[in-house]
Amino acid sequence: MDRQTRRTLAASIAVNIVFPLGAYYLLRAQGAAQWLALLLSGAAPAVRAAYTLAVRRRADGFDLFVVSMLALSAGTSLISGEPRVMLLKNVALSLGLAVWILGTLYAPRPFVFQFSRRWHGEAARAERDRLWAESAEFRRALRRVTMLWGGAQLVDAALSTLTALTLPVDAVPAIEKVQSYGLLGLLAAATLLYGRRFRARHGVSLIGYRRGAAAPEPAVSGA
Repeated sequence: MDRQTRRTLAASIAVNIVFPLGAYYLLRAQGAAQWLALLLSGAAPAVRAAYTLAVRRRADGFDLFVVSMLALSAGTSLISGEPRVMLLKNVALSLGLAVWILGTLYAPRPFVFQFSRRWHGEAARAERDRLWAESAEFRRALRRVTMLWGGAQLVDAALSTLTALTLPVDAVPAIEKVQSYGLLGLLAAATLLYGRRFRARHGVSLIGYRRGAAAPEPAVSGA
């Protein structure tokens, strides 16, 4: 993991986990109502996403989807002052993400293919485009991983519904973070393991080859 990747990961953890949880419990300690603490503590991810789009001055489908869902979530929070209703916005986010991820199975490129392109330069992208065009096994594997990620979001939505409706409101923000990011960690580990097995079997990387390495020759069967 290079320095830039570490910085990006650290910023993501700070904005999406540390700051929201710290802000929520700090506001509650200062006597803020649950709905207000939930609303204000949830603003950081939306602000960061909007800032990223403004700085880059362009957006792909994934960026637009995230910003749209966060904006919808914020609007719902302003309409309803009921804490449990506001907690259910995370369920809506997970469901929306699941629908979007699974929906890309019918798009020219599935979610995992699109998302992994963000990690690589032009040479790696060109190589992955070639593999997609020439290898049926490569396409099939990426669709399987995309189905896994979409299904995991459905599981996350079900668990979030259960916690939001049954547990004490003040306990839910912390529990949901542990749940969602724990599930994300398991998904990442499963994806890496599947990718390693795919590489060992077919001789090419499922997610992308190392920076600076020569582009691998595909050993998978053609379409």
